Amino acid sequence: MKHSTLLILIALNSVLLSGCASDDEDELRTWMTEQRATIKPRITPIDEPKQFFPADYSADSGQDPFASLRLTQALKRDSNNASANSALITPELARRKEPLEAYPLDAIKMVGSMNKNGVPIALIRVDKLLYQVRVGNHLGPNYGLVTKISETNVHMREIVQDPTGDWIERPATLDLQEGPEGKQ
Repeated sequence: MKHSTLLILIALNSVLLSGCASDDEDELRTWMTEQRATIKPRITPIDEPKQFFPADYSADSGQDPFASLRLTQALKRDSNNASANSALITPELARRKEPLEAYPLDAIKMVGSMNKNGVPIALIRVDKLLYQVRVGNHLGPNYGLVTKISETNVHMREIVQDPTGDWIERPATLDLQEGPEGKQ
Protein backbone atom coordinates (compact mmCIF):
# COMPACT_ATOMS: atom_id res chain seq x y z
CA MET A 1 0.00 0.00 0.00
CA LYS A 2 2.68 2.49 1.01
CA HIS A 3 4.84 1.54 -1.94
CA SER A 4 2.15 2.19 -4.53
CA THR A 5 1.20 5.55 -2.96
CA LEU A 6 4.82 6.64 -3.10
CA LEU A 7 5.08 5.70 -6.80
CA ILE A 8 1.92 7.64 -7.61
CA LEU A 9 3.26 10.78 -5.84
CA ILE A 10 6.56 10.58 -7.70
CA ALA A 11 4.83 10.19 -11.06
CA LEU A 12 2.46 13.10 -10.34
CA ASN A 13 5.37 15.40 -9.33
CA SER A 14 7.37 14.59 -12.46
CA VAL A 15 4.36 15.34 -14.70
CA LEU A 16 3.80 18.69 -12.97
CA LEU A 17 7.46 19.69 -13.25
CA SER A 18 7.76 18.75 -16.92
CA GLY A 19 4.72 20.85 -17.80
CA CYS A 20 6.17 24.01 -16.26
CA ALA A 21 9.60 23.97 -17.87
CA SER A 22 8.95 23.75 -21.60
CA ASP A 23 7.06 27.04 -22.20
CA ASP A 24 9.56 29.33 -20.43
CA GLU A 25 12.50 27.70 -22.13
CA ASP A 26 11.00 28.08 -25.61
CA GLU A 27 10.32 31.77 -25.01
CA LEU A 28 13.88 32.29 -23.78
CA ARG A 29 15.37 30.57 -26.83
CA THR A 30 13.32 32.67 -29.26
CA TRP A 31 14.29 35.89 -27.46
CA MET A 32 17.98 34.93 -27.60
CA THR A 33 17.84 34.25 -31.36
CA GLU A 34 16.09 37.60 -31.95
CA GLN A 35 18.74 39.43 -29.94
CA ARG A 36 21.58 37.75 -31.82
CA ALA A 37 20.04 38.77 -35.12
CA THR A 38 19.53 42.45 -34.20
CA ILE A 39 22.84 43.21 -32.46
CA LYS A 40 25.79 43.92 -34.71
CA PRO A 41 29.21 44.36 -33.10
CA ARG A 42 31.00 47.64 -33.72
CA ILE A 43 34.67 47.29 -34.53
CA THR A 44 36.72 50.45 -34.68
CA PRO A 45 39.59 50.26 -37.12
CA ILE A 46 43.13 50.63 -35.80
CA ASP A 47 45.06 53.72 -36.88
CA GLU A 48 47.95 53.17 -39.20
CA PRO A 49 51.34 53.24 -37.47
CA LYS A 50 53.22 56.50 -37.66
CA GLN A 51 56.22 56.44 -39.88
CA PHE A 52 59.60 57.13 -38.24
CA PHE A 53 61.81 59.71 -39.88
CA PRO A 54 65.35 59.78 -38.48
CA ALA A 55 66.81 63.21 -37.74
CA ASP A 56 70.10 64.18 -39.28
CA TYR A 57 72.89 65.14 -36.88
CA SER A 58 74.99 68.12 -37.73
CA ALA A 59 78.05 68.98 -35.68
CA ASP A 60 77.43 72.69 -36.21
CA SER A 61 74.24 72.71 -34.14
CA GLY A 62 75.81 72.31 -30.68
CA GLN A 63 78.28 70.45 -28.53
CA ASP A 64 79.63 67.07 -29.51
CA PRO A 65 77.98 64.49 -27.21
CA PHE A 66 81.12 62.35 -27.37
CA ALA A 67 83.61 65.09 -26.51
CA SER A 68 86.26 63.96 -24.03
CA LEU A 69 85.57 67.00 -21.81
CA ARG A 70 81.93 65.98 -21.32
CA LEU A 71 82.92 62.37 -20.58
CA THR A 72 85.50 63.36 -17.97
CA GLN A 73 82.99 65.69 -16.26
CA ALA A 74 80.42 62.87 -16.07
CA LEU A 75 82.97 60.40 -14.71
CA LYS A 76 84.19 62.90 -12.10
CA ARG A 77 80.60 63.56 -10.98
CA ASP A 78 79.94 59.80 -10.65
CA SER A 79 83.15 59.22 -8.68
CA ASN A 80 82.24 62.01 -6.21
CA ASN A 81 78.84 60.42 -5.63
CA ALA A 82 80.42 56.99 -5.20
CA SER A 83 82.95 58.24 -2.63
CA ALA A 84 80.26 59.98 -0.57
CA ASN A 85 78.07 56.92 -0.91
CA SER A 86 80.79 54.49 0.17
CA ALA A 87 81.64 56.49 3.31
CA LEU A 88 78.74 54.79 5.12
CA ILE A 89 79.48 51.23 4.09
CA THR A 90 83.31 51.17 4.10
CA PRO A 91 83.77 50.99 7.91
CA GLU A 92 81.15 48.24 8.11
CA LEU A 93 82.96 46.13 5.55
CA ALA A 94 86.30 46.54 7.34
CA ARG A 95 85.20 45.25 10.77
CA ARG A 96 84.70 41.66 11.96
CA LYS A 97 81.10 40.41 11.88
CA GLU A 98 79.35 39.69 15.18
CA PRO A 99 77.36 36.43 15.73
CA LEU A 100 73.91 38.11 15.78
CA GLU A 101 74.47 39.61 12.31
CA ALA A 102 73.87 36.16 10.83
CA TYR A 103 70.17 36.27 11.76
CA PRO A 104 67.38 38.39 10.24
CA LEU A 105 65.62 40.79 12.61
CA ASP A 106 62.37 38.83 12.48
CA ALA A 107 64.21 35.80 13.98
CA ILE A 108 65.65 37.87 16.85
CA LYS A 109 63.47 38.42 19.94
CA MET A 110 64.06 40.82 22.81
CA VAL A 111 62.97 38.97 25.95
CA GLY A 112 64.18 41.37 28.65
CA SER A 113 66.52 44.10 29.77
CA MET A 114 68.71 44.85 32.77
CA ASN A 115 71.28 47.33 34.05
CA LYS A 116 74.75 46.00 34.75
CA ASN A 117 76.94 48.56 36.56
CA GLY A 118 74.67 51.32 35.24
CA VAL A 119 74.98 50.13 31.63
CA PRO A 120 71.71 49.08 29.95
CA ILE A 121 71.79 45.56 28.49
CA ALA A 122 69.14 43.92 26.31
CA LEU A 123 68.50 40.19 26.58
CA ILE A 124 68.10 38.78 23.09
CA ARG A 125 66.92 35.24 22.25
CA VAL A 126 67.89 33.57 18.97
CA ASP A 127 67.55 29.82 18.29
CA LYS A 128 66.90 29.08 22.00
CA LEU A 129 70.14 30.85 23.00
CA LEU A 130 70.22 34.00 25.15
CA TYR A 131 72.60 36.88 24.30
CA GLN A 132 73.46 40.08 26.17
CA VAL A 133 73.52 43.06 23.80
CA ARG A 134 74.98 46.48 24.60
CA VAL A 135 75.00 49.81 22.78
CA GLY A 136 77.54 49.50 19.97
CA ASN A 137 76.81 45.82 19.18
CA HIS A 138 75.52 44.83 15.75
CA LEU A 139 72.31 42.92 14.91
CA GLY A 140 70.83 41.64 11.66
CA PRO A 141 72.10 41.40 8.10
CA ASN A 142 71.80 45.13 7.30
CA TYR A 143 74.71 46.31 9.49
CA GLY A 144 72.33 47.15 12.36
CA LEU A 145 74.21 49.14 15.02
CA VAL A 146 72.53 49.28 18.46
CA THR A 147 72.25 52.97 19.37
CA LYS A 148 69.95 52.91 22.43
CA ILE A 149 68.51 50.31 24.81
CA SER A 150 65.42 50.94 26.93
CA GLU A 151 63.31 48.63 29.08
CA THR A 152 60.96 47.80 26.21
CA ASN A 153 62.98 48.09 22.99
CA VAL A 154 66.33 48.24 21.23
CA HIS A 155 66.90 51.12 18.79
CA MET A 156 69.22 50.51 15.85
CA ARG A 157 70.65 52.21 12.80
CA GLU A 158 70.76 50.03 9.68
CA ILE A 159 72.60 50.73 6.43
CA VAL A 160 70.67 49.66 3.32
CA GLN A 161 70.64 50.45 -0.37
CA ASP A 162 67.85 52.63 -1.72
CA PRO A 163 66.28 51.94 -5.15
CA THR A 164 68.97 54.01 -6.88
CA GLY A 165 71.76 51.93 -5.34
CA ASP A 166 72.95 54.56 -2.84
CA TRP A 167 73.70 53.46 0.74
CA ILE A 168 71.46 55.20 3.28
CA GLU A 169 70.83 54.99 7.02
CA ARG A 170 67.46 53.76 8.25
CA PRO A 171 66.19 53.43 11.84
CA ALA A 172 64.95 50.07 13.14
CA THR A 173 63.49 48.97 16.46
CA LEU A 174 63.36 45.59 18.17
CA ASP A 175 60.49 45.51 20.69
CA LEU A 176 60.16 43.46 23.87
CA GLN A 177 58.27 40.20 23.26
CA GLU A 178 55.84 39.62 26.12
CA GLY A 179 53.71 36.56 26.82
CA PRO A 180 54.46 32.96 25.91
CA GLU A 181 56.90 33.85 23.09
CA GLY A 182 59.18 35.80 25.40
CA LYS A 183 59.11 33.30 28.28
CA GLN A 184 60.07 30.11 26.44
